[in-house]
Order: sequence, then structure tokens, then C-alpha cells
Amino acid sequence: MRILSSSRLQLRSRGFASVPVKPLLTPVTFPSHNKLGPCTGYQTNSTHLRGSHKEAGVIVIQEWWGVNYQIQKLANHWFGCEFVTIVPDLYRGRVAVDHEEAGHLFSGLDWHGAIADIQSTAHYLKSQGCKRVGVVGFCMGGALSLASSVLIPEVSAAVVFYGIPSPSLADPSKACVPLQLHFGLNDDLKGFSDPEAQNELEKQLKSGNVSYEFNRYEGCGHAFANDARPEVYNVAAAGLARSRTLKFFSHTLRPDNNNDNSEYLAGFVPTGSSSPH
Repeated sequence: MRILSSSRLQLRSRGFASVPVKPLLTPVTFPSHNKLGPCTGYQTNSTHLRGSHKEAGVIVIQEWWGVNYQIQKLANHWFGCEFVTIVPDLYRGRVAVDHEEAGHLFSGLDWHGAIADIQSTAHYLKSQGCKRVGVVGFCMGGALSLASSVLIPEVSAAVVFYGIPSPSLADPSKACVPLQLHFGLNDDLKGFSDPEAQNELEKQLKSGNVSYEFNRYEGCGHAFANDARPEVYNVAAAGLARSRTLKFFSHTLRPDNNNDNSEYLAGFVPTGSSSPH
């Protein structure tokens, strides 16, 4: 499989100062083995959660833009009502305002350091009483979510939106937790999330006997769940993907909620394509 290098996904950088974003969620800081030191995350309000809802944590991993308003809003809207949810700030406060700056930040990311931050976020959630922790990511975050399913033993389930890690970071066939994947059939990021890369990824998952559910969305390109980008956002596909993600995490992170978990926790999950209407 040909993996997209940072130079293919970014535009050429000329240097810029990132614009700070006022947080929508509550900032929390915890230790990290990342060489950059402690990591800040943005946590949803979980005071309303009761029972098993307080014992299930979700880590939401940013796109290449950074922890902007859109990803905080998504974390709050998609997951805040059902899970203890945190968005770790992998860029340490830097947020891109255009594709050029996003490419600059993406190319400078220490991917192994990001994995350390995600693992530290999982440790923090467990210290807050979460018995199981899931990871979900978008674009760059999707690749990191898939890598987390291989590299972080504290993770119990992972959801991947249109991103595949470099083989130098993680081998998807070695994922050891249930996976749910979401990709657009019109995605044109060659080697990173396009249909050819999707098919190669699925071959790897099958070869490793990974428990997974692969959802492909007709008529959708890259970043179809990002409502801050109207040129790519698909409201029907995003809604369907959200409902599938919530059901998946409900099954895998709250095994005592009287749901039948067998299809996600023990064995192969069938794949399919979707044409949302």
C-alpha cells in the first residue's frame, strides 16, 4: 500500500503565527511521555452522566487543523451526552486557519509523540473512573485512531474516519480491539484514504483477523463529516456515521448496558457501503 507522505498532504509552508481559539470545552492538563511535556485536553461536561455512562470514556482526535471550534463542537455534540469525552491538543495550542498552515503543522507532528499524548489521555480518563476508553479520529486523527488500536493497550475500541497511518507507525493487521471505519468512495487523497487505499486496508484487517466494520459512503469525499467545510460536508452521511459510531461505542465501551456485544467483541463484523438519503 502506498501511504501518503506529509509532503503530499500539505501545501508548502512559508511560516506563520497560529491564531488562538477560545475553548468551547473545559481545559484539563495531564502528564505525557511526549518529549514536549504535559498535554492539555478539552473535556466535555460530564456532571449529568450516570451509571455506566460515567464509566465509558471517548478520546476525540483532531483533524490536521488542530483543536479548533469545529472539533470541540463535534466532540460535545456527538459524544458529550453519553460519554466522558476529551479532545487532546496534539499541537500544543496551535490552530491552523488555512490549508497552508494546516500542512505546516501536520508535517511537523511527531507521530510517536502524539501516540504518547493519546495514551496519556486514556490514563487520565481511567483515573477519572472510566473503565473502558474508546478513540475516534478524523483525517490525521483517523490515522492516529487506527494506530492507537495497535499501540495503546488502554484502548478498548477505535473508530476511524478517512485516515490510514504510515506502516512505519503501525501495522493495521495487528489491531487488537474492535474497529469501526468510515470512508468516502469519492475520497481522492491518494494512499491515505482513497478507495484503493481503503481496499488495501481492508485486506490487511482481514489478514490479521481483526474484528471490524467497514462503512463506505457513496457520493462522499474526504472530510465529509466536517460541517465547517460546506464544500465537502454531507449532512446525511455525517448523521448516519454519527449514529453508527454511537451504537458501536455503546456496545464496546458499556458492556453491561444490556446490549448484545457479541458482534463487536468476538469475531468478524461484516462490511458494507452506504448511500445516505
